[in-house]
Amino acid sequence: MRFIHTADWQIGMKAVHVGSVGERVRQERLAAAGRVVDMASQHGVDFILVAGDTFEDNAVERLLVQKVGDILGRFDGPVYLIPGNHDPLVPGSVWGHPVWNSHENLYVLKESAAVEIPGGVLYPCPLHEKYSPSDPTSWIDAKSQDQIAVGLAHGTVEGVTDEPDYPIPRDAATRCDLDYLALGHWHSTARYKNGSGAERMAYSGTHETTKFGERDSGNVLLVEINSRGEAPKLASLRTGGLTWESLEDDIRDKGDLARLHERIETFPKPEATLLDAKLTGVLHPTDSAALTHLDQLIQSRFLYGRLDRDGLRPQPEDEKWLDDLPSGVIRQLAGHLQDLSDRSYAGPREEYATPEVATRAMMELYALVSEASE
Repeated sequence: MRFIHTADWQIGMKAVHVGSVGERVRQERLAAAGRVVDMASQHGVDFILVAGDTFEDNAVERLLVQKVGDILGRFDGPVYLIPGNHDPLVPGSVWGHPVWNSHENLYVLKESAAVEIPGGVLYPCPLHEKYSPSDPTSWIDAKSQDQIAVGLAHGTVEGVTDEPDYPIPRDAATRCDLDYLALGHWHSTARYKNGSGAERMAYSGTHETTKFGERDSGNVLLVEINSRGEAPKLASLRTGGLTWESLEDDIRDKGDLARLHERIETFPKPEATLLDAKLTGVLHPTDSAALTHLDQLIQSRFLYGRLDRDGLRPQPEDEKWLDDLPSGVIRQLAGHLQDLSDRSYAGPREEYATPEVATRAMMELYALVSEASE
């Protein structure tokens, strides 16, 4: 048995977090759906499993439902889908669209009941509401099954979060005696080993990255199971078309921005990359123009670019700012911080009062004073 495991396409997502680029992001999710089908054909799989949240919600444009059905209908083999918590099986849901009946290879599984599939048996766990504290796999019992047994579910594996929705035990595949449990709900690819080291349960992750910070998304899983009881062979296949990069850099010395500029210049395929850059540290007065240029570079070269400079603190051009401080504790503190920020300072220094910490504290104080004087 060989199949593609995918989930969480969330077709119709708004992508408002990337502003005007949102439409491109939405279109790329449809394009990635086509790549999933192409990948399945290239690898000669027996079928495709879609583990929930195919759509962002049940209110998506019905034209999108038609498009997704037609894309999946291109595959020369069965496609099995379950409703997830974003698109649960409720009256008026996307699953009532006629496209699901217009392609003979599409099977929307609406009941928690075993289904015969090429080479084995599938145990689907469709969702009927958006939230639930119940384990969707609790009904599965494949102990008497002599064919390859595969589960298809949508929920939160135990330990992923403190307040799981549709909780699934980490030993669910073993407890249910499944050869493999295909999961949806979390957008990063994740595999779970049982006590003997076999990977019988996994999240495929979303087929196209959804937002910044997703650990390992934009993939599908190619799963191969040779016989009942044999450990599955899993391979992660890239289907994402866009790259989402999060970059954080701490600016300390004059010229650091130039180094960062060179790094950003080397990013491959900027036209298909969304970049979220965050800077912290100290901005040297002579680097203001370089910062402006960096901002322009990020915004113009990348599909989407954002530069967060709120964590940068201006470096005073000289020591005159100390004279403008109120006499007393504040001025004494500033002077002491300035001493500690000097690596050559030979006076007493607490272990935690490194030059880096002292410089940061001094810049924070300088920024507060500057804001107060505005």
